[in-house]
Amino acid sequence: MDVESWTCKDVAKWLSTKGFGQYARQLCTNHTIDGQALLLLTEADLRSPPVSMKVLGDIKRLIRQIDLLKHQNGNNGQMSNGHAPTTTPVTAQTPDRQHTGEDQVDYPKRHLATRLEPEVFKTILSFIYVFAVFLLTAFVMTIVHDRVPDMEKYPPLPDIILDSVPLIPWAFKACELCGIILSVLCCLVLFLHKHRSIVVRRLFAITGTVFLLRCVTMFVTSLSVPGIHLQCSAKVYGTVWDKLVRALEIWSGLGMSLTGVHTCGDYMFSGHTSCITLANFFITEYSPRKFHILHTATWVINLFGIFFILAGHEHYTIDVFIAFYITSRLFLYYHTLANNRALWQGDSRVRVWFPMFSFFEANVDGIVPNEFEWPLPSLTKIMERISEGPVKRLKTKAR
Repeated sequence: MDVESWTCKDVAKWLSTKGFGQYARQLCTNHTIDGQALLLLTEADLRSPPVSMKVLGDIKRLIRQIDLLKHQNGNNGQMSNGHAPTTTPVTAQTPDRQHTGEDQVDYPKRHLATRLEPEVFKTILSFIYVFAVFLLTAFVMTIVHDRVPDMEKYPPLPDIILDSVPLIPWAFKACELCGIILSVLCCLVLFLHKHRSIVVRRLFAITGTVFLLRCVTMFVTSLSVPGIHLQCSAKVYGTVWDKLVRALEIWSGLGMSLTGVHTCGDYMFSGHTSCITLANFFITEYSPRKFHILHTATWVINLFGIFFILAGHEHYTIDVFIAFYITSRLFLYYHTLANNRALWQGDSRVRVWFPMFSFFEANVDGIVPNEFEWPLPSLTKIMERISEGPVKRLKTKAR
């Protein structure tokens, strides 16, 4: 569709897809900017009354988007700021991204985010969310332990993989070692990432939602114990207080057998599979694309971790399969929507089904570039400022 034939509504939609939805009402409703008027807008028009945009970065980015629109529309005869066209040739290395050379390689045809405010308060809220979900998960695990089916009456269900793979006693601990390795690598990547607040917020949001779904699946159906070596039996914890104490034990031990936590009944779906899969996906998504060895290693560790779960006969194959599917799909759905604002902005259905996503990603207008920095110097400055206080007091007393 020719830009010059755009209506005010078309211009408003275009502004929203480019991350300028907050100006759609001002430009399109109040000043009836249609396609022809959009192509004639200059930086001076946006700065001065009656528009009077206040944010310099938004003015510059909007003018650049208009210049690119002129170029794509073949309007090279239009003037920008009263001079010859100022459009920049759109090549595989220069479309709307001048962050780092790596991003030019990583995303040659995608739109990188231009607004990357840390919004630490949202990250804190996401931490509170995942913290609360983990406590709820531990509490539900104590409830499902009360309902573990009697092993004599309900033997292990037929399972092709478990029936074919012999029991390896140390396999489940090996799986947890794989999880620890992936978690350390994931924390290292997040620690060094320049936009760590956004990435950590996404990790907490996705992890919390995955384990919230796990609470539901554990609670609604109790599967029989997958192996006779587990020797699980229903254990009633009595009062609510006893359940809370046991839930705190599970939570503090991260639900790992390496920390002495042993649970029964929490089979559908595998929490260990979800954790190592999420760690793998975040490492590969937020580390440089050229780190092929790292990405291959994380996938190998992920797959070995899943194998060790099955080899230890701690979960049915369906538990592991569903865990991997739900975790990977939720990760991909979340990032697909986050990286393409046009898919969800203005869509009320997304706000209804994913209200937390709409809140957390409201101010991120594209793909988060993989930029890295060493954060410790900033921490050093903070410590220096804190230590300056006592030093100044000592000097004052000496005088």
